[in-house]
Amino acid sequence: MQEPSVRGQRVMVRASQRPHRRLRAKAGVQALLGRRWYSRSHLLTAPIVFLVFLGLWQGAVWFSDYPSFILPSPGDVMNTLTRTLTDGTLWRHAQATLSEIFIGLGVGVVTATVLGYTLAKSPLLERLLAPYIVASQSVPVVAIAPLLVIWFGSGRLSKVLICALIVFFPVLVNTVVGIRSVEEDLRDLMRSLGANHWQTFHMLEVPAALPVLLGGLKIGVTLSVIGAVVGEFVGADQGLGFLVNQARGLFNTSLVFVAVLALVVIALVLYGIVMLLEMWLLRWRG
Repeated sequence: MQEPSVRGQRVMVRASQRPHRRLRAKAGVQALLGRRWYSRSHLLTAPIVFLVFLGLWQGAVWFSDYPSFILPSPGDVMNTLTRTLTDGTLWRHAQATLSEIFIGLGVGVVTATVLGYTLAKSPLLERLLAPYIVASQSVPVVAIAPLLVIWFGSGRLSKVLICALIVFFPVLVNTVVGIRSVEEDLRDLMRSLGANHWQTFHMLEVPAALPVLLGGLKIGVTLSVIGAVVGEFVGADQGLGFLVNQARGLFNTSLVFVAVLALVVIALVLYGIVMLLEMWLLRWRG
């Protein structure tokens, strides 16, 4: 007599669970649709804000008495952008700035990563060098840039060094923090498995520290654009910073807007590349 009652209880439990399962499934579908809707609305936010900004800009031009050399209209800026793209002026100066950014970024990231890993593994060396590294970063790059231009000339080398210097510190700090954030228990596990130094480095330290390292690289790529422009402001005969200086001297405000817009696009593209690199390298985290 007990066996039918047990079966009956199981049937009743399963029947009572069916509505809850349907509710959970419905909630899951709603959550998924909500995430999709949020992602789509998030993608629409940037162009809507940009259009509102253009409208406010055009309204300020219409309802103010400012001449075009003080506040050009979006149409004037677009005409200047089209002209500089057509005659190759914008690309020629952007190409010079990009070369300085890429070389300076590479030099700064490699130097900071190697030194940061060395400091993370040697506390004594960190105590010896940390005061000098911090002191070097307390001086603004704008103050050092004229000296570098005097010492190394107004060519590409001085701009590359300025980019490397401005990228160096954030990447260095993130490298030290990332390497030291590896748990000691994991290091003990690698030693118990007989892993050598190279195996511990590329199988434990690099994957564990990679999120922090990429965070420093995101900061570095945006700062590298600033470094290149600062160097071109001090002394250059080409580049987007030189183009801004030249347009300012000629009271060509539309050209200044075009050069600044090109710098913003470069910074956004570099930041996006690092984000894609982060998604690809950290895909193992799920």
